Amino acid sequence: MNFIDQIIEEDIRQGKNDAKVHTRFPPEPNGYLHIGHAKSICLNFGMAKKYNGLCNLRFDDTNPVKEDTEYVDSIKEDIQWLGFQWAAEYYASDYFDQLYIWAEQLIQEGLAYVDDSTQEEISKNRGVPTAPGIESPYRNRSVEENLDLFRRMRAGEFPDGSRVLRAKIDMASPNMHFRDPIMYRILHATHHRTGDKWCIYPMYDFAHGQSDSIEGITHSICTLEFEVHRPLYDWFCEALRIHHPQQIEFARLNMTYTIMSKRKMLQLVKEHHVNGWDDPRMPTICGLRRRGYTAESIRNFAEAVGVAKRDNIIDVSLLDFCAREHLNKVATRTMTVLDPVKLIIDNYPEDQVEEMEAVNNPEDPNAGTRKVPFAKELWIERADFRENADKKFYRLSIDREVRLKYAYIIKCTHIVKDDAGNITEIHCTYDPNTRSGMPDSNRKVKATIHWASVKHAKKAEIRIFDRLFAVPDPDNCEEGKTFLDNLNPESLKIQEGWVEPGLTLEKVMDTKYYQFERLGYFYADPDSTEEKLVFNKTVSLKQ
Repeated sequence: MNFIDQIIEEDIRQGKNDAKVHTRFPPEPNGYLHIGHAKSICLNFGMAKKYNGLCNLRFDDTNPVKEDTEYVDSIKEDIQWLGFQWAAEYYASDYFDQLYIWAEQLIQEGLAYVDDSTQEEISKNRGVPTAPGIESPYRNRSVEENLDLFRRMRAGEFPDGSRVLRAKIDMASPNMHFRDPIMYRILHATHHRTGDKWCIYPMYDFAHGQSDSIEGITHSICTLEFEVHRPLYDWFCEALRIHHPQQIEFARLNMTYTIMSKRKMLQLVKEHHVNGWDDPRMPTICGLRRRGYTAESIRNFAEAVGVAKRDNIIDVSLLDFCAREHLNKVATRTMTVLDPVKLIIDNYPEDQVEEMEAVNNPEDPNAGTRKVPFAKELWIERADFRENADKKFYRLSIDREVRLKYAYIIKCTHIVKDDAGNITEIHCTYDPNTRSGMPDSNRKVKATIHWASVKHAKKAEIRIFDRLFAVPDPDNCEEGKTFLDNLNPESLKIQEGWVEPGLTLEKVMDTKYYQFERLGYFYADPDSTEEKLVFNKTVSLKQ
């Protein structure tokens, strides 16, 4: 049980909020969700489910300059893909009229005023936590003047940045958020939902707690950076005498080799360091989905990370471990050769083709089997042969035997090289009595390798992904450098591979998750066509 569970269970025991639990996930629609948001999604929706409560989806759409319906749609898709469904869908903009009424209420009660100071002056006069700030010269305007100016702000009489509405709290508070925080600013910008109805927009701190209150939220669960905002959250609820949810903070997710800044992700996209928000190297949920991480593996990862009160850094290998654990159970097996060299079975009949029975998933007895064509000429991995092998190399070498998976035991006799000394052909013989069901099928050899029939296999594009950044902490840069200097130039390699002929476009787009036997887990990319299948490497088979 984590500390949030303990708080909620104590509230239920005391009958607080009529022993109900109502949470919310409140993203700002100014970008695509990332793995850090996935943790928050799992926590908020998970708590509601655990305690038979509700969880709302509320878009914090108070900044029309950065927000767009594209992001709204992507956020909803990501949440549903992760396996959650919200009780109700709301927007902070649903409450703009009520927020405006509450702003006038605070003005009338002498708790808010219109300030003509510039942003630079406001920031400077706030001072530092160890010394009192300087009160604005406009702080003691009359209620009537403040109401008049605020209504004229709403009417669009003033240009952007010329005036703000501030709460009148305490310019000497050690909490900088209490030093007359801005409640409204002027923005002549079209909102993606309200159009041009408004030219003043509430700040996060004035909209968030009140939105929670309107929706009847009981536990406002957010990340640790909002801990210093909590006194202001409480102050607005108390000053307005409205339902007061409890804000609870937990440590945000930080991972090695990863950035979590939307601003920096946007820079990666706009400057074409990646191929869009859903690039499989990105930590966005849509990027992880396209790379081949399953929703269950991400949920399992969020659970494994747990809920902490202090920030820490999680090794990205934990996410990969969770992916392997789940993909091992659900991924369909297939044989694919990525770095081919031709193997010729000299004593195999020239025109003979056999169908070998291969297991689709040994972890799932209901997954069934498939037929894989076998013939005289095969592709095998170049790394599975070594001309001068030592005793620790158990795969194919001259005068050594290996088993071809699902097929026969073969023995290498000789090789053929080109003028540059590269091996072009590996020649061998096979033992026809070693196929499954034959007299010598149980004969032991030290290695089993995979293969693909030269005559039948299909070419596919294989995208091999590595970490986007070359260092564990991309934001930790030398002087004069930025996080972009830490990009990994080897984060994407594209190569051709030979896949089983049974992998049609329809089949792979239906199955999606594959284990290329002995090579790793791969995902059928949406770029796939009938002419060319495309697979993304998700993770290797082992750490």
